[in-house]
Amino acid sequence: MNPGHLIRQAEFRDVGAIFQIVKQHPDTVLPRPISDIAQNIDRFLVCEEKGAVAGAVSWQILPEIGSPKQPSIEIKSLCVTPDRIRAGIGRALVEEAIGHIRTLRPSQIVVLTFVPEFFGKFGFKEVSKKTLMHKIYAGCINCSKYDSPFTCPEIAMVLDGGPARERD
Repeated sequence: MNPGHLIRQAEFRDVGAIFQIVKQHPDTVLPRPISDIAQNIDRFLVCEEKGAVAGAVSWQILPEIGSPKQPSIEIKSLCVTPDRIRAGIGRALVEEAIGHIRTLRPSQIVVLTFVPEFFGKFGFKEVSKKTLMHKIYAGCINCSKYDSPFTCPEIAMVLDGGPARERD
């Protein structure tokens, strides 16, 4: 990571900056209302450079019916200010997010992306969206950008959640 990048837990003071960065990527990052960012601020990391937010990433625990036997967590809203793309910020944010998510011990980490080659560098593998029906139920079904989750051009990818453990 670049020594000028500080990856840290987001704070309420970062909500406006995160909102603005997300808005700068209308074709690749789904919009998030300020209220949603604020309500989920505990699930955001930011990259700070020279006192300003230069990037953000968040995650969401995907629903399961009944007792969680195969919990999945989705990485969402990865975005970097346009002037700082290709400066290593996205990589640093994803690495930190994966590390944090793995402490929760999910069975898998999920991402829907337009840049599968980027996430492939972290070990994510492409999968059929039909294997992620909990994701479809949690978010895709309400998306206003595409007619169907199955015709959406985003690529579904998963990464093993980490060391196996016994699940009840």
